[in-house]
Amino acid sequence: MPLRRDPRALLTIAVAATVPGLVVRLSGLDHHLNAYWRSAAFGAAIIGASMLLTWAAEASERDLAPAVAIAGLALVAVLPEYAVGAIFAWRGGHAFHTFGAVCQPASAVAARHDSPCSLALANMMGANRLLIGIGWSLVVLVAWWRARSARGHLLRGVVLRRSHSIELTFLALASVWCLTLPLRRSVGLVDTAVLFAVFGVYTARVLGAPTSETALEGVAAFIGDRPARARRAIVITMLVVAIVVVVLCADTFADALVSAGRSVGLRDFFLVQWVAPLASEAPELMIATVLAWKFRAAVGLSALVSSKVNQWTLLVGSLPIAFALASSSVHGLPLAAPQREELALTAAQSLFGVAVLGNLEVTTAEAMALFVLFIGEFTLAAVLPAGELPGVRVGFAATYVVLAAAVLSIKGRDTVALLEDGFRTPHDTLHQPRTD
Repeated sequence: MPLRRDPRALLTIAVAATVPGLVVRLSGLDHHLNAYWRSAAFGAAIIGASMLLTWAAEASERDLAPAVAIAGLALVAVLPEYAVGAIFAWRGGHAFHTFGAVCQPASAVAARHDSPCSLALANMMGANRLLIGIGWSLVVLVAWWRARSARGHLLRGVVLRRSHSIELTFLALASVWCLTLPLRRSVGLVDTAVLFAVFGVYTARVLGAPTSETALEGVAAFIGDRPARARRAIVITMLVVAIVVVVLCADTFADALVSAGRSVGLRDFFLVQWVAPLASEAPELMIATVLAWKFRAAVGLSALVSSKVNQWTLLVGSLPIAFALASSSVHGLPLAAPQREELALTAAQSLFGVAVLGNLEVTTAEAMALFVLFIGEFTLAAVLPAGELPGVRVGFAATYVVLAAAVLSIKGRDTVALLEDGFRTPHDTLHQPRTD
């Protein structure tokens, strides 16, 4: 059986990827290796753990009640990003506890672009922007290429089912709230309460959907088809191994990235914003891309939309908790000007993504726009000096907002119907096509 179709081989590769990082971490060899080797070992471990988490969570749907499955999947989806972000938020809280409340205003803790508070937000914002700029667009463009090469016709776009109005509605709600964050000096516990509430209502809304047999593929199907006792043992083992790997390797991976970047003159913020999230998002992006290649692009895109909801609520909302606990205070995670600009850019991109999906379709042209805009701001952030980046961030944020307004003016009627479906339409009706 070819490697790409052999679930046992893929499972073995994922487990093997975690071994070097665990060995280095537990043996103390990380003190004797340079930053590049440590980054490679711990990065591979995070990728392997992410793959194990994804497969175990999917396979567990065969045994869990819907409420438990939804809550568990949401938490698992953000665990790698949460671990890295929480580490920096915790360190920022300690810095504030030691110096901030006595010697300086809260915003000064975040004033340096490479401060722990800044890096916590960098990881979160990078993960969010990657998911739309690379994930959503890649699924549509791969589906377009596959349809063109295999079937000889041009794909207009990828269309989601009407039932996915729920995810998009609550993503829009979270995005609108997050657009207010750049107007403030901190991301605080009030934001945590609001974003967790959005996720809670979203979960309650999804739980009303009729249950159906989960269609698993690949490694998840291989595990899910085992006898019940063996399946549960495998899933529990995978979850435990993955969580142990994330807990042991996330902080050292973050430190190794920072050290490696400094040695070649790269900014800490840039590395933590893009390399760390790319490692943890890689399995999810690969799965969605494979689904698009198999002419199941709508399934892959819907999975990424659901993941975006989790990141924009649970992940963002968790950072102030880590900061507050470490600082022994109720102060929010401080925001200086660069962080407010980054938040504005991230929220604006999210708003544009929701606007694009206002009619439940992403066309190839819209996917290309998402991709080109993301690559443009990513490239400029990589090559321009830090002093020139504020104008770039503000410019791209404004572009996203203007494009979102333009798209909403075209898809306004569809977007209103989508919001009504997301908030009010009964689930049995959501599985029927719209008649208007």
